[in-house]
Amino acid sequence: MEAFRQLDGRAIPFGAKNVDTDVIIPSHWLKTITRDGLGKGAFETLRKDPANLFDSAEFKGSPILIAGDNFGCGSSREHAAWALLDLGVKAVIAPSFSDIFSGNAFKNGILTVVLPQHAIDRLMEVASTDPVHIDLENQVVTTPFQDRFPFEIDPFRKHCLLEGLDEVGLTMARDTAITSYENKARAELPWLSKGVIAA
Repeated sequence: MEAFRQLDGRAIPFGAKNVDTDVIIPSHWLKTITRDGLGKGAFETLRKDPANLFDSAEFKGSPILIAGDNFGCGSSREHAAWALLDLGVKAVIAPSFSDIFSGNAFKNGILTVVLPQHAIDRLMEVASTDPVHIDLENQVVTTPFQDRFPFEIDPFRKHCLLEGLDEVGLTMARDTAITSYENKARAELPWLSKGVIAA
């Protein structure tokens, strides 16, 4: 997983409320056996409109998405996070998120930032013409106009995102301790490893 520290760029001023995972990635895209290419299916129904924000020259490839309340509600498909990543989105800012979507986003390196509606309204206004800056280390979203919106984040999630650690990375980071424990257990409890080839 890529480390996330700061992010600068245009933000898609989407703003829609109660966007469920079927809107983010329709169910017929779930048959794929790879994450690659899911960005083509992201917001597929909305992108049928030629005037959609996601494919506009101004916002295509923007790394930040600004959404409304309850973003990511509905089914628990991890494909929603994969589709956003493949679309180029690395952070979503909204007043609230579905818990399952938020967890899936985190596990895939997407930062979900919860801000009050007045901050969302202001960011939507700024995003229509200017970039937005997210600083995870200092937990703040800023604009070129001196707007400053602090946000809260679970310390464990913050640590993992800053260091680029997914579940495999967290386990690998404990490799020395795990190896030490296994060697000690093999020496003190040899019957447990009977028939197991020593490392």
